[in-house]
Amino acid sequence: MEPLVFSFEVACPQERAFDLWANRIETWWPSDHTVSGRDDLTVVLESGVGGRIFERTPEGEEHDWGEVTAWEPPQQLSYLWHLRSDRSDATFVTVRFVPNGPDDTTIEIEHDGWERLGSYAEDRRNRNSAGWQTLMPHYLNAASSTSEEKQS
Repeated sequence: MEPLVFSFEVACPQERAFDLWANRIETWWPSDHTVSGRDDLTVVLESGVGGRIFERTPEGEEHDWGEVTAWEPPQQLSYLWHLRSDRSDATFVTVRFVPNGPDDTTIEIEHDGWERLGSYAEDRRNRNSAGWQTLMPHYLNAASSTSEEKQS
């Protein structure tokens, strides 16, 4: 089954684009893309290979979403992804940050591993495709705000 592949441009340097995704994910990740759906939770992406990706409620309840498999700032970040599913059903996400000059970066996302899901593969791939489409505008808005703050 073909991987999902997306790309888009942001008006910020490569280092800032990577930092926003990897180190400040809680500033842009929407609550409707979480397990609990709560607005008051914290989203965490731990830096480095083996780092966890998870949400934490104010009460301390945690829901694992994934695990970092490649950490190459500011060029690339890869992780196992199993939001709302078991780790054994994880798919694979790679996010590349390609500079287009000093203040512009192309974000390239490849999401694959669907064949691991057997009869659920097509449905899960379709749901994730829709999820990426609704998630990316949140990142774009945050990158735009970050760029505007820099110019001020």
